[in-house]
Amino acid sequence: MIIEMRPDSTLADLGRVISFVENLGFTPRPHHGAERTVIGVMDAAEPDLAPVAELAGVARISPLQSKGKLVSRDFRTEPTVVKVGRLRIGGPRFVVMAGPCAVESEEQLLATAKAVVSSGGHVLRGGAYKPRTSPYSFQGLKEEGLRLLALAREKTDLPIITEVVAPDLVPLVSRYADILQIGARNMQNYALLEAVGKARTPVMLKRGLMSTIDELLLAAEYIMSNGNEQVLLCERGIRTFETATRNTLDISAVPVLHERTHLPIIVDPSHAAGLVQYVPAMALAAAAAGADGIIIETHPDPAKALSDGPQALTFPMLNDLMKQLGTIAAAVGKPLVT
Repeated sequence: MIIEMRPDSTLADLGRVISFVENLGFTPRPHHGAERTVIGVMDAAEPDLAPVAELAGVARISPLQSKGKLVSRDFRTEPTVVKVGRLRIGGPRFVVMAGPCAVESEEQLLATAKAVVSSGGHVLRGGAYKPRTSPYSFQGLKEEGLRLLALAREKTDLPIITEVVAPDLVPLVSRYADILQIGARNMQNYALLEAVGKARTPVMLKRGLMSTIDELLLAAEYIMSNGNEQVLLCERGIRTFETATRNTLDISAVPVLHERTHLPIIVDPSHAAGLVQYVPAMALAAAAAGADGIIIETHPDPAKALSDGPQALTFPMLNDLMKQLGTIAAAVGKPLVT
């Protein structure tokens, strides 16, 4: 249920409503927006809030229309802006996260970080822990990879995003990362979602390989219901019958998600395509569709990459893409962060 306060309501009115809801045995979640102040009541049991309507300052009480409550635009009409140091994701500008699929060495990572900076990118991506389909594939450098990411941040001032793969690793990865990534395979790992929800570090949640938009939003609800409101959603392609690409990029998810949630939307064209020749076009499509940013893979020598080399851009390709992105992003009214 949503309790909407009157425009002329006071802080005292708000406090009385919150106390009243708590005395009824429910958990109020107030949100102060630019246009309105609302109190969400998100308990599993459907609350009977009829008496609340009689309190001073209350405009109306209405049911939530979506299964995902905290993620819904019914609860928050203004877009969420995720703050990562001086960077803002979900605001009026387009953000580019770029880097290798996996952290392989200091030389590889620092070269990539410098290329990301020189191309105009904003966040350095890199996997320290790599959940792979085959147990014999490279699994990442683990904490040494996190240390190298921190070193790259120190050298370039780029914030870093890296994947966390298990609840017990959340405290360790949070000490290094500016954004925690939940990979597609872990989208419904509810213990992990609860753990990153308690960590308070910004989180980027990737859509599962065969997950619906509803399931993605409910996974985000797990994070937000545990207290972390700094959540990014990532469309990274879903599994369909098509085999020409690694996955099928659901570009329609961008406007659909923007209609249904206030959370920022990131697109991962690298994992959607799986083949480097298709990545630039899909990145441009993401910008044209209104995404808040993209996350792409780049590597000094993709042919020698230990993970996902066929989908990684070379540094010259990254430079070319950034120039094209600048044109498209500006044309749709969301220019690149400068």
